[in-house]
Amino acid sequence: MAVTRTLSIIKPDATNRNLTGKINAKFEEAGLRIVAQKRIRLTKEQAGKFYEVHKERPFYDELTTFMSSAPVVVQVLEGENAVAENRRVMGATNPADADPGTIRKEFALSMGENSVHGSDSDENAAIEIAFFFADTEIVG
Repeated sequence: MAVTRTLSIIKPDATNRNLTGKINAKFEEAGLRIVAQKRIRLTKEQAGKFYEVHKERPFYDELTTFMSSAPVVVQVLEGENAVAENRRVMGATNPADADPGTIRKEFALSMGENSVHGSDSDENAAIEIAFFFADTEIVG
């Protein structure tokens, strides 16, 4: 298996409840290493650009408003098949459908306030990582 990287965002609902450490512990317990991390406050425009792929979807405005409502923690996770492993640890988008022990099952408030974002492919991971991090900020 190849060691790859993925983007992870700890969303406002989780940062507001001081869950960053508990969420990161789940990533680390699964064998993912945090090789870059910063706490930032997205503007609505930055959130809009990041989630531009969803611009035509009905939830886009609500999503960008939510993602700019409080600080988020953006980070790069590294490990074997990082995208797939991160998605397994996060759990299903709808916390009601998430497996026990996953981040969304334990911490999400709703389908919209689901505590974490993760890249959905290696290609998107590269794009998303570059959105937030320069190569020199990723150390591992």
